[in-house]
Amino acid sequence: MTMGRVGTKRPLGLMGALMLAGCGTVGPSYRAPPLPAGISDRPASFAEGKSPAYSAEPLPQRWWRLYAIPQLDALVQEAIEANTDLRVAAANLERARAIVQEVEAGAGVQTSTAGGVSVGEPSNLGLGSPNGTHATFDAGVGISYELDVVGRIRRTIEAAQADAEAQAAAYDLARTTVVAGVVGAYGDACAAGARMTVARHSVELQRQSLALTERGVRAGLYTHLDATRSRALLAQLEAALPPIEAGRKAALFSLAVLLGRTPEDYPPDLATCRIIPSVDRPLPIGDGMALIRRRPDIREAERRLAAATARIGVATADLYPSVSLGASLGTTSRSVGGLVDDSALRFSFGPLISWSFPDRRVARARIAESDAAARATLAAFDGSVLAALRETETVLSTYARDLDQNAKLRVARDESGRASALQARMTRGGLGTGLELLDTQRSLATTEAALAASDASIASDRVRLFLALGGGWEGGMAGP
Repeated sequence: MTMGRVGTKRPLGLMGALMLAGCGTVGPSYRAPPLPAGISDRPASFAEGKSPAYSAEPLPQRWWRLYAIPQLDALVQEAIEANTDLRVAAANLERARAIVQEVEAGAGVQTSTAGGVSVGEPSNLGLGSPNGTHATFDAGVGISYELDVVGRIRRTIEAAQADAEAQAAAYDLARTTVVAGVVGAYGDACAAGARMTVARHSVELQRQSLALTERGVRAGLYTHLDATRSRALLAQLEAALPPIEAGRKAALFSLAVLLGRTPEDYPPDLATCRIIPSVDRPLPIGDGMALIRRRPDIREAERRLAAATARIGVATADLYPSVSLGASLGTTSRSVGGLVDDSALRFSFGPLISWSFPDRRVARARIAESDAAARATLAAFDGSVLAALRETETVLSTYARDLDQNAKLRVARDESGRASALQARMTRGGLGTGLELLDTQRSLATTEAALAASDASIASDRVRLFLALGGGWEGGMAGP
């Protein structure tokens, strides 16, 4: 039996130093960054959250159930199961988790097998065959294990795990966006129906007004200019109908695609919906610190920062040697039958040391690159926190102001209704004309149209607020 060479010889002092270095891990150890702009020292409540429209209660996990519409709940669940964007995000998450498994598996014992046949000319050592050629058969197995001397493997695993956690947050963000899209499209379709009802009523009133005006022209009570103006107003009111209908169809098509269906396969009953979804209680918004912990985009940015920090350690590890323990067992023979003879066996065992000394400048450049990437990721994290707070404060302000406007429009609608009713009594008593009655009815229809548009804006604001608050992924719904 012959013994192969036992790896590359290194001084024992170097080996001892390497084993001692294995007690630590190169590169910075990650700690969650402080919040930017002194946010931690400020009040947790939102600056624009003092309106009676809001409650300091935490945002519920499934905020869309505040609408208490079973059909909407069913549509949200269907979208979560079938939406194409969520399928993409789920596949990306599975890929990230598989990468973690791959990296962890690479840190264990590695095995290899080899075999081959070679044919050559005889040498002057007397090994050739009488015919002038010889064949050599070789087979063997080997194992190796890399010692994580300076923590390169640990940092690599740490980075892969942080990437997977960031991808999980990206999945949560995609789901939050899809849920908000479903609720928003549902509300837009119903709001368009409500606006269409008011708009058609205005058109009908103007047609009646035009008919009265034309009779008055024939009777000499009005001029042809009055009739022309009336016809122009009718055409203007009729022109408002197609855009509203187009908006409803766009909402229905969008909803169908969010559900994973073809555009024309939308829920048919929504094509006639006229009741805008609303919440009959102050909206629960929690506070700013809860928002920062909850928003998926902030969690994703924080995990990206953790991964970037770990990669600084991976790059730093390239400055140090890599040490592996390996062993191999094999056999070599001039015949297949001879492969099992004891005299053909060979083995080797020992540390295998490699040191990329010529590439130290490259390694330092990679460290600088990783450090710059980490600083950029930190800036992105800070930006995501500030953007989330800005977005939420803006929607809070907009929603509260739109509610104030809506209240004024409701007063205007009610006053117009009373004026119309009073004019109707006067007309029946002979104190007013039919044209005057139609004029007050048109004023009522105008205020109703403005109120319907305001109701639609509030419904959209509400969805944008829930989206800004970042809810909809908790409660056992995280990850496929």
